[in-house]
Amino acid sequence: MELSGRQKRIVEIVKQSSPITGEKIAAILDSTRATLRPDLSILTMTGILDARPRVGYSFREKQEPSPLAAQMRELRVGGCKSVPVVICDTSSIHDAIVVIFTQNVGSLIVVGEDRILRGMLSRKDLLKATLGKYDLQQVPVGVIMTRMPNIIMTTPDEPVLEAVKKLAQYQLNTLPVVEGFVDEKGEECYEVIGRFSKTNVIKIFVEIADLQL
Repeated sequence: MELSGRQKRIVEIVKQSSPITGEKIAAILDSTRATLRPDLSILTMTGILDARPRVGYSFREKQEPSPLAAQMRELRVGGCKSVPVVICDTSSIHDAIVVIFTQNVGSLIVVGEDRILRGMLSRKDLLKATLGKYDLQQVPVGVIMTRMPNIIMTTPDEPVLEAVKKLAQYQLNTLPVVEGFVDEKGEECYEVIGRFSKTNVIKIFVEIADLQL
């Protein structure tokens, strides 16, 4: 596994000051614990770091896959995904704001006809729109969304660990879970069948921990 620059820096810090808490690592990097959480999760799951409650993180001299990493590789996204929260690409920005807050999600999956993936819409996108000169009631979300093919996706058959890596690497809240097919024009399309988010990851951690108690 290739580590990001920040993950390499975290490993160096832990090597020098093991054991060390997440709060102290965040302070050294002038960051927050929440920002580093995905990186620390990846480093723990892959067996590079050990994590002990109320003690902190320590470096594992023997780089062997952790039991948690092994279980995460066995799990598939299809068995852990949630119901997708979607909005049509022709819906207004105002409608998207209502949906994202009433559904309490970090991102909306934007679809066209037959639930075909068109793009993604984050809270940041909506905030920028409200601060701009858009007519929120009239302008469709297709104007401000991140469009295909610049969307990071996952599939039902992908190992959960790989999906978690995507969330961490690209600093995303949600991955659309899709099934690909070729339409009558010979173009590759992706039907949205679910979502995989940071909330799903937390639920998986809790379930695995409960089984090990």
